[in-house]
Amino acid sequence: MTVCFDIGGSAIKAALARSPNDLRDLGSRVTPTDDFEAFCRAIDELAASGGAPTQPLSIAIAGVVDPSSGRITCANVPCANGRRLAEDLSAALARPVHVTNDADCFALAEAGAGAGRGHRVVFGVILGTGVGGGLVVSGRLVEGAGGFAGEWGHAPILAKQAGDPPVDIPWFACGCGQRGCIDTIGGARGLERLHTHLTGETWTSIDIMDAWRVRDPRVAQTLACYVELVAQPLAFCVNVVGADIVPVGGGLGRETALLEALDESVRARILRRSDEPLVVPARCTGNGGLVGAALAAQAGRM
Repeated sequence: MTVCFDIGGSAIKAALARSPNDLRDLGSRVTPTDDFEAFCRAIDELAASGGAPTQPLSIAIAGVVDPSSGRITCANVPCANGRRLAEDLSAALARPVHVTNDADCFALAEAGAGAGRGHRVVFGVILGTGVGGGLVVSGRLVEGAGGFAGEWGHAPILAKQAGDPPVDIPWFACGCGQRGCIDTIGGARGLERLHTHLTGETWTSIDIMDAWRVRDPRVAQTLACYVELVAQPLAFCVNVVGADIVPVGGGLGRETALLEALDESVRARILRRSDEPLVVPARCTGNGGLVGAALAAQAGRM
C-alpha cells in the first residue's frame, strides 16, 4: 500500500492506495505554505489517520521537480520551494517518499485510467488558472531535462494577430519572466486578460463562458481569438510529440463546447488526419492527482 497526496497551494488531499484503481479517501487539510515543520506534520497526520504510519508516500504537487537534483520549484508552497523535497520529507517522516509534478500525475492518470487509456502517446493538458501539461509514452512519464517535459505553457510563441478580421494581440508579460507565453492567454486568468484587451471590459472567466454558451455577441470575438491562439501552439505540440490523444483538465477543460472548438481547430492544423476527436475532456477529474501519484509510485516500485 501507498499513501497518496495531491498538494496545492490551498489544500492537501490524501488517499490510501492499494492500487491506482483502489483508493480510500483520507480527507484533506489546509496546506501550511510557509512552515515546513507544519507541512510535514499535516502530511504525517493524514497518513496516520488512514492507519498507515510507515507506508511509503507518493506526492503530486504543484511544482516542477528536477529529476537530476531532486530539487523542486514550487511557487504555491514557499516552504517547499528549492528543497530536495522527497529527501527532506523522507528524513522528517522516516519513510520512503516520491514526489511528482501534479500535471505529470494528471497525464499519468489519464494515460492509465482515463481518456488516454489504450493510447500509446498521451499529451495531458491542463487549462485551469494557468496552463500545464505532461507527456506519457507507452505508459511511462517523460520528464526531460530539468523536469520540464510537457510544460507547453511557457514558451514565447503566441501569434500576434488573431480573429477574422485579424486584430493585434500583444505579448503579455508572463510570471516565468518571458513575454508571449501560452500561459498568458490559455488559462482562466489569460482568457480574462484577452477579453479585457479586446473589449475594455473586466469579466470573470465564468461570466465569459456563461455568455458564450448563450451565443452572446459580446464574447464572440474573445472566444474566436482564444481558440485560434491556443490551437496553434497545441497543434505544434501534437505534431512534435505525435500524440494519439490530448485529454484536457482544469476548469476550462470542463467546457465541452470550448474543447470541441479547440479539437476542430487543432485537427485542422496537424499533419495526421483523423475523423476521431483528439482534444477530449479528461475523465479523472475529481482525483486525477491521487490516481497519478499512485501510478507514479507503482512505476517507481515503492
